[in-house]
Amino acid sequence: MTSAEPSPTLATESLALSYGARRVIDSLGVSLPSGQVTAIVGPNGCGKSTLLSGLARLHKPESGAVLLNGADIQNLPARTLATQLALLPQEAVAPEGLTVSELIRFGRQPHQGWLRQWSAEDQRVVEHALAAAGLEALAERPLEALSGGQRQRAWIAMTIAQQTPLLLLDEPTSALDLGHQIEVFELVRHLACHGRTVVMVLHDLASACRYADHLIALCEGQIVAQGAPAEVVTPELVRTLYQVDCTLMIDPDTGSPLLANVRRASP
Repeated sequence: MTSAEPSPTLATESLALSYGARRVIDSLGVSLPSGQVTAIVGPNGCGKSTLLSGLARLHKPESGAVLLNGADIQNLPARTLATQLALLPQEAVAPEGLTVSELIRFGRQPHQGWLRQWSAEDQRVVEHALAAAGLEALAERPLEALSGGQRQRAWIAMTIAQQTPLLLLDEPTSALDLGHQIEVFELVRHLACHGRTVVMVLHDLASACRYADHLIALCEGQIVAQGAPAEVVTPELVRTLYQVDCTLMIDPDTGSPLLANVRRASP
């Protein structure tokens, strides 16, 4: 996607998602801001990953719809959807021995076909993805030989090569230490600065406040707050989501909320 192309829109309309008889997401309506990073936050079991699966068409709605540019994604051809939206699940697995460049090549599959085989353009896109993720020197390294942060950046580079304007990430930093988390978050910010719309599920509210432009706070399948972190994160919201009390401060460098003196909520 180039800056001249219009950003696609992704929204839900009265969306309900269930597992058997248990309703997880209930009548949810939300519009995700284009060209920004949206973080979905909330307590365990609130429906964050279920919502992301619904946005990616991996979980069929019980009712309502997910709309891509106003069209129900359930009615879109698979190849059309794959050129618009990429999902990186929480536990992505690759065959043993696969190199970084081989993994990234998989991102070009939606652009292949009987009449369109591997081309110089595909190779250019792969090289661009390597550069965007800072992995040029590791292109021929097996994935299992990488650090956690490098490996996660390789998976994100694969979605970059897919060239979708929308990117969905499920807990992209869940198994990473602080330094590797920052590697991934800085790559996400880089993608948004170049026109990608990124939606990521996060457990860490502090990271969501620092790296996201837009926050969606879920509790029991319902949105309890949404908007810019500096506008919607309050001690009352933190208590509602996590049953903890805190003192809220403002980061003097970024203007994002900082949680201090976090403690178990008093009765």
